[in-house]
Amino acid sequence: MGERTDRYRSEVKALQLGFDLGMTLVDTAEMYGEGRAESLVGEAIAGRRKDIFLVSKVYPHRATRSGVLTACEQSLKRLKTDYLDLYLLHWRGSTPLAESFEGFLQLKQQGMIREFGVSNFDLDDMEELAGVPGGREVFTNQVLYNLTRRGIEWDLLPWCRDRKMPVMAYSPVEQGRLPAQMDAIARKVNASRFQLALAWLLHQDRILVIPKAASEAHVIENRKALDIQIPEQILAELDALFPPPRNKSPLEIL
Repeated sequence: MGERTDRYRSEVKALQLGFDLGMTLVDTAEMYGEGRAESLVGEAIAGRRKDIFLVSKVYPHRATRSGVLTACEQSLKRLKTDYLDLYLLHWRGSTPLAESFEGFLQLKQQGMIREFGVSNFDLDDMEELAGVPGGREVFTNQVLYNLTRRGIEWDLLPWCRDRKMPVMAYSPVEQGRLPAQMDAIARKVNASRFQLALAWLLHQDRILVIPKAASEAHVIENRKALDIQIPEQILAELDALFPPPRNKSPLEIL
């Protein structure tokens, strides 16, 4: 979002409609449109910042001790706010975790961020991070998770749940490429395949879902997923169509 000027106004309106409907977590990053998405979000949240849970991310190559401070300052300027509710390391880079999280701790101490976390970290990364100063303060791990990509259920998701750590599921409808076989199942709960995929994630404990919605119509469709109740029979049918993992697999990343 924020990359096309002809869609800018409609994208701002879509975000604001989402806020009106109670969808108040906004996820962005300095990488998205090289800052343009953050600028768009900054306009959308104007006058209602206190009602929004605002999340952004830092590039790995900027996540040095001093670099993370500069990156955060620049994100805050684009977002027109003086703090982030949550700041994430977008993925793991070459900078030692201890150095990156020294920067995150400093940001938190200065009040520039309220919480910090990671994105695209597999179990071994999380275990290593737990031994780094500040590593046990990590608020969340944002990873690729949807019905078609359930690999984290083998070990990463249980590890996070054992520690009462929320997981943020990105690309929850597989970028719109969910199979048509889902339609027959979705009709049983008066939903589209995309709404059912969102509802399947939302019914789980400590899963935060961040679907992209760049139009008001799309926002309304996404919001309906919150009202869908999924009976055990439907869960079983989804498990048959999209089986849970039977062994460890590398963390998938988009």
